[in-house]
Amino acid sequence: MQEAVRVRSTAQIAGHPIHPMLVPIPIACFIGALLTDIAYVASAEIMWADFSAWLLLVGVIFGVLAAIAGLTDFLGNRLVRATPPAWPHLLGNAVAMILAICNAAIHTRDAWTSVWPWGLVLSVITVLILPVTGWLGWAMVYRHGVGVER
Repeated sequence: MQEAVRVRSTAQIAGHPIHPMLVPIPIACFIGALLTDIAYVASAEIMWADFSAWLLLVGVIFGVLAAIAGLTDFLGNRLVRATPPAWPHLLGNAVAMILAICNAAIHTRDAWTSVWPWGLVLSVITVLILPVTGWLGWAMVYRHGVGVER
């Protein structure tokens, strides 16, 4: 039986890939922003709109950092680019980040217009993309061994 080719992560610290360490932060922030958007629409309590704006800001900052690490892996190793889920994972996450950045800009408006309707719509779409790109990222690691020591 032939041993599988090792697909190393280019962006790493002490052998640990950086991208999967960072991605949970924007995921949690974007889901939190959706929940606080829903809470604001239901209650009209300004605190929820403020929470959404802060969650989106933190999510975008860490999302950009995760994207830099992921793009470094993607561009730094042709074997990463050759895995079937790599391109859809990259493109889906790029779309999610663009939507989140637009959403963060919309959330800088005054309360009601920051959430209803476009803030909430963008939060929903962003969160719906995350399970798909997460599944593709999972497949890259667990099926194709990207960033895994063998």
